[in-house]
Amino acid sequence: AMHYTSDTATAFSSVTHICRDVNYGWLIRYLHANGASMFFICLYMHVGRGIYYGSYTYLETWNIGIILLFAVMATAFMGYILPWGQMSFWGATVITNLLSAIPYIGTTLVEWIWGGFSVDKATLTRFFAFHFILPFIIAALVMIHLLFLHETGSNNPSGIPSDSDKIPFHPYYTIKDVLGFLMLILLLMLLVL
Repeated sequence: AMHYTSDTATAFSSVTHICRDVNYGWLIRYLHANGASMFFICLYMHVGRGIYYGSYTYLETWNIGIILLFAVMATAFMGYILPWGQMSFWGATVITNLLSAIPYIGTTLVEWIWGGFSVDKATLTRFFAFHFILPFIIAALVMIHLLFLHETGSNNPSGIPSDSDKIPFHPYYTIKDVLGFLMLILLLMLLVL
């Protein structure tokens, strides 16, 4: 955000400047882009596990999770638009135009999102602002998701109450989580470098 410019005339060249001229700018950009893809892999595995174990029966937790999924998708889509290349421009045009299929309000909604009658500077500026703001909203939704999860308890695949078999989170699960996180970071670094 310190070197990016959300202007249609300079957005693409500012991304090029970040990759070529800013110290380790290329690394930050590719970590950000590939990290988002890795985040989606983890997210889809989480949703798949939830479907497999029937976690959708906890409606509040599941619905907040689905809202989270759509919020993350929106954030990623808006980040995809920011480099403002041909794929970004036409991606923004086509995907936002899908909303025009909504009866009665579709066309008005699309023009409101665009900030005019076509994808232009106002659209890029809005998407840049929302790409920054939405992760904070996502963090709040994650807290609500976890609050509902702790209210109902996580799903036990065996169906047998496991209160007597519980072990403390720290150090057992802390070590597993840290090792899993380090493996993901290592994989991401290997992918980027």
